[in-house]
Amino acid sequence: MLVKTFGSAVYGVEAITITIEVNVSEGSFFAVVGLPDVAVKESAQRIDSAIKTNGYRMPRSKVVVNLAPADIKKSGSAFDLPIAMGLLGASEQLELIDALKDYIMMGELSLDGTIQPIKGALPIAITARKEGFKGLIVPKQNAREAAMVNSLEVYGVSHINEVIEFFQSGKNLQPVVVDTRDEFFSSQYSFDFDFSDVKGQENIKRALEIAAAGGHNAILIGPPCAGKTMLAKRLPTILPPLTLHEALETTKIHSVAGKLPDNATLISKRPFRSPHHTVSDAALVGGGSVPQPGEISLAHNGVLFLDELPEFKRTALEVMRQPMEERRVTISRAKVALDFPASFMLVASMNPCPCGYYNHPIKPCTCPPGAVQKYLNKISGPLLDRIDLHVEVTPVPFNELSSSKNGESSENIRERVITAREIQAERYKESAGVYCNAQMNSKQLKEICVLDNISANLLKIAMNKLNLSARAYDRILKVSRTIADLAASETIKAEHVAEAIQYRSLDREGWAG
Repeated sequence: MLVKTFGSAVYGVEAITITIEVNVSEGSFFAVVGLPDVAVKESAQRIDSAIKTNGYRMPRSKVVVNLAPADIKKSGSAFDLPIAMGLLGASEQLELIDALKDYIMMGELSLDGTIQPIKGALPIAITARKEGFKGLIVPKQNAREAAMVNSLEVYGVSHINEVIEFFQSGKNLQPVVVDTRDEFFSSQYSFDFDFSDVKGQENIKRALEIAAAGGHNAILIGPPCAGKTMLAKRLPTILPPLTLHEALETTKIHSVAGKLPDNATLISKRPFRSPHHTVSDAALVGGGSVPQPGEISLAHNGVLFLDELPEFKRTALEVMRQPMEERRVTISRAKVALDFPASFMLVASMNPCPCGYYNHPIKPCTCPPGAVQKYLNKISGPLLDRIDLHVEVTPVPFNELSSSKNGESSENIRERVITAREIQAERYKESAGVYCNAQMNSKQLKEICVLDNISANLLKIAMNKLNLSARAYDRILKVSRTIADLAASETIKAEHVAEAIQYRSLDREGWAG
């Protein structure tokens, strides 16, 4: 007897419906065809134990399972559940098998029939609704994640018996209902950190406010314990809140990577990813034998923080250059090429030298001659070219550190950032893919960042006096435009340019002695 059930395979951040055909006929072997990987082939052993443990039998005949379309590779253990249900139907142990065609099922089976969580429940649910399925059956831990998709009945199950009883009687499962909007908006502004906790460092707060307002990449340079990591962790608290569309994009990526906690719904806050400097190239940008999103994709619509930037492998940093420009990364394999979104703000931190105390106001630098420049040379010029703000961080004096006065709150800073972003949204509404000043192209730069004579002369003097590199020119203009937006100024003024110039520390000739 031939029975069809339906599952789904995730490729990139999208899902493809897979038809699972199970045929039981005369013979004595079990075969899975349709480009299954080892985990899919091993499903026979898990299914055998799961159904026998719960009072059913494994057919002692020829069983062929076809995963169609057969030219797409199938990977993972989540096909256990639809294969098991198809097997029970084909061996006539399950009645009402016609109902199987209305549902997509996914779940890994334990040997006792317990259903384990899967990756990619959200894109699977989106595809199920798009293709007109009545419902989706997933592990209970993934049910709330999948239930974010409207107009689709989502059932969370914890054991194969629940699925069998559902198809036998249709009365024992209740669809999971999630008020997506209510949960999303209620937790948008709940943060563990706040800028009001930071003592002093007003110039660094200002730099991060500019970075947030224009979507600029930034690097913090300073000695150990100056507060670089503490400040970077608070950057997401002043970024504009995620829109529902951005939240859905971000949640899909984390769902595919298996990074969502159990019973999670939409990600409501911008992600903050901080990989260790030993991270591999594939872990940073994505890849693997079964391509998975990397850290730059997990930071999509949020912040990627690289602490101790010179300690990262040079190859890992260099592979980020193209994704930083294109805001997506393409992982190519022999038979498939997958795109992962990667629109993130890069924030990096570093010591100014190996000992950490170059330019320190009190402690002397103990590095030998040339060590500072050698240390900075670990970061390539093309990568620095993509970082708009170079911010020098100095230690907080004792009188500020011991003060009981709180700094300005993240909420107040965030309001100014949102206002500046609204100005930019209006400015770039006709430009596809451009949402903030950092994303301006050369043509837009000439049209939007027009300087008056005083500002142009100031920039000319700065370029000559400070020996700024040519690549600093465009960055200064973009940052100046953001500073003007924060000041609600239609034109770029001299004071805006002057402030932008000071954020190019690493471009100054002789900065490292």
